[in-house]
Amino acid sequence: MTSDKILLNHGAGGKLTSELISNLFVKYFDNEILRNQTDSAILNIDSRLLAFTTDSYVVDPIFFPGGNIGKLAVCGTVNDLSVSGAKPLYLSCGFIIEEGFLFSDLEIIVKTMSEEASKAGVKIVTGDTKVVDKGKCDKIFINTSGIGMLDERRKSISFGTEINVGDKIIVNGNIGDHGTAILCARNSIEYSNSVLSDCASLYGIISNVLNTSSDIKFMRDATRGGVATVLCELAKKQNVGIEIFEASIPVQESVKGLCEIFGFDPLYMANEGKVVMVAGKNDADLILDVLKNHEFGKNTAIIGEIVETNKGLLIMNTEIGGRRIVDMLTGEQLPRIC
Repeated sequence: MTSDKILLNHGAGGKLTSELISNLFVKYFDNEILRNQTDSAILNIDSRLLAFTTDSYVVDPIFFPGGNIGKLAVCGTVNDLSVSGAKPLYLSCGFIIEEGFLFSDLEIIVKTMSEEASKAGVKIVTGDTKVVDKGKCDKIFINTSGIGMLDERRKSISFGTEINVGDKIIVNGNIGDHGTAILCARNSIEYSNSVLSDCASLYGIISNVLNTSSDIKFMRDATRGGVATVLCELAKKQNVGIEIFEASIPVQESVKGLCEIFGFDPLYMANEGKVVMVAGKNDADLILDVLKNHEFGKNTAIIGEIVETNKGLLIMNTEIGGRRIVDMLTGEQLPRIC
């Protein structure tokens, strides 16, 4: 641990988050399932595979362009199950609500959760509510847990153990939209080209891909820490080299512009509707077509590949012809984005 106190950086999804998980939580909770540190725990119960995940949402502001904390809570947990290759089935939801919170706002949030759950084909089947003194919680925090069923043939997707040199890195559209939308909403920034959060349930688009190709090697939704952190973790964990091409990475011009103003990098900006896939090179074009034919995949692109060299590292080929190592996020670009 690099500090004797918890910092905002510990929740950024980057290096300090990784250290906190490895040096504290895994140290004391250690078991063969947790040790894998996948988005969803893969459980073998009576010869059936279950995916099980949980997440807490503390986004500020709770209403933002493209969604609200309730939509985020349902979509985020559904997506953690979906990128594991599982079919999401059931969710729980826990609310921590500050005294004085408007009932009308709570109703909007709960109604949105119901609508998103219906779209994703999941049921919210259990939950809990706590109310705390005014000033003891920032408006509302939500926890959602989820359970899904997993086909044995897709068990390796969470782990990335089947990745080979030549496999392609695919992302289903423009990156950085969610983080940028939160940045603008939080700071009341009016921009000529407003950015909406990409918050969405990805089960439909992922299901289309899995039903078309059996050559998906790995999936992860690029939330805190962004696309860069997902790929850095993968390179390190599987000891493979990954090269990406800056010119191929889809980013809205408005997102690029705002990131330049604030000194942020879109590669590290949070997303809530983007999946990073590693696919076999023979099926890559087929998968690309499937993704582009879905409303959440219009700007899908192949952004890189698995390479023989530079094992354990993520290398970016820049637009000006250079090459640089892309490391995990070391600081906090923007706290409380999910």
